[in-house]
Amino acid sequence: MTDNAANSPIIYQSDSRRAICLVGPGWRFTSGISYYTCQLANALADHHDVSVIQMRQLLPRCLYPGRQRVGSRRARMAYRPEVTVCDGVNWWWGYSLVRALSSVASRQPEVLALQWWTATVLHTYLALAVAGRLLGARVVVELHELQDPGERRFRPVRWYGRWGLGLLLRLCHGYVVHSAADREELSAYYGLENRRMAIAPHGPFDQYYPGMEPMRVNEEAVSAVMMAPRADVINLLFFGTIRPYKGLESLLRVFNGLDVQEASGLWLTVVGETWEGCTEPARLIETSPHRDRITFVNDYVADEVVSAAFGHADVVVLPYRRSSSSGPLHVAMNWGLPVIVTRVGGLPEAAADYDGAIFIPPDDERALKMAIQQSIQLAGQRFKDPRTWSESIVAVLDAAGCESSQQDFEDVSS
Repeated sequence: MTDNAANSPIIYQSDSRRAICLVGPGWRFTSGISYYTCQLANALADHHDVSVIQMRQLLPRCLYPGRQRVGSRRARMAYRPEVTVCDGVNWWWGYSLVRALSSVASRQPEVLALQWWTATVLHTYLALAVAGRLLGARVVVELHELQDPGERRFRPVRWYGRWGLGLLLRLCHGYVVHSAADREELSAYYGLENRRMAIAPHGPFDQYYPGMEPMRVNEEAVSAVMMAPRADVINLLFFGTIRPYKGLESLLRVFNGLDVQEASGLWLTVVGETWEGCTEPARLIETSPHRDRITFVNDYVADEVVSAAFGHADVVVLPYRRSSSSGPLHVAMNWGLPVIVTRVGGLPEAAADYDGAIFIPPDDERALKMAIQQSIQLAGQRFKDPRTWSESIVAVLDAAGCESSQQDFEDVSS
């Protein structure tokens, strides 16, 4: 399908409530995009009629790196009561696709916004995009990753994802990316001159707050992430899935290379689930000369554990080798913590207006050590998070070709 008027805005009354349908992951395979979709839907619901179609069973469970936790609820947050949720579509379709298509047909959304982060949803997104266009919806693709780093490792999957994303983008009226770096990469590969484009930084991850009461099953993990003696040391936190591109090995080599005096004022807390056979960080932790100053929680933890980890941290360290965006970065900024982050992908833009950010080159252990020393001077300070969900709302509407009204620019919270 083509859209000869792709760059001509569709004008709605500025005081109208638009019907908007978001499509993204549900809670069965919880990921950062599960939280993102929920946050965006709740923010949109302040001024629009919002529905959500969740991707339920993303792929065969045996193929998922976090297979042991599938179906185990990690999130405390929920969709607002006024948001209609269809849970959800399974990878093999069956009746689940019929149910999703029926939801789209019954609600007749003006905007259908597809959250893209993995090729496992491609065939479903193509079906929903075609259905949306046939029903007159403006189809938008919001890209969190052009392709999952794990999927890039396998040539057939890499080809399928790149080819399929190109087809999906041809079906859409516009797209949203989180940074100019993503826009340039996307345009260079696909060429999207006839599609509307909007850039919006990742919205604030403010779903975590101090004092979350842990469920009994999580009490041990909460205690573990609060092990660092607060009065005596600076607690460095690495948080997120443990994957090759995250660069955790660099942080551990720097920490392990400290002498006794340097290490005496520091503590390192590592919280994350191992993916893609990335076991080198675990080995570096177990063989560290400072093992008694490292806390390691090897799990995709529940929200109250996340809250405890960031609430007990003094500095967050994210030594990524590549990244389009980062949920842990936005959690750190929402907590106002000093954060060491590499200049890769969209991360410099995401944290550009954040006064607590210390930028370093990727894979530069000398610079990382200097940044840790610099961050000690910032520990205890709190910084203002510059991000709002209004930026994301306006970007989705602009990419769809809708006229943004003043209410869409107001700060919204979930």
